Amino acid sequence: MNYSGTGNEKATPASELNRTHVGQTVSFEPDEFTLVFGRIGAIARKEGGVTIALDGVEGTGGLQSSYSLPPTQTVYIQPDMLTNTESTLKDLFGKVQDNLRGHKGDPKPDTL
Repeated sequence: MNYSGTGNEKATPASELNRTHVGQTVSFEPDEFTLVFGRIGAIARKEGGVTIALDGVEGTGGLQSSYSLPPTQTVYIQPDMLTNTESTLKDLFGKVQDNLRGHKGDPKPDTL
């Protein structure tokens, strides 16, 4: 297999996974014959590798619930919709603030 993610997934080296990724959907190839899709339940960093434990897999039809990956292994993370929405709102709020700062108001009409 030669999986390279989908258009909305972010390619990330396994060594860059951290607690912010727990709960996010991930896909990766632990070997040349297997493609894994799942939700990250836990991440353990060890010398020379990273272990990803998948949430909700335990005892499911012989599926592995954790995978040890080399630090350079590429994993594909689905975007976190809450973080994306929060970032978009912050950007929009910043633009509104900039526009308000730059706006001096309408000139006052002449009084009679």
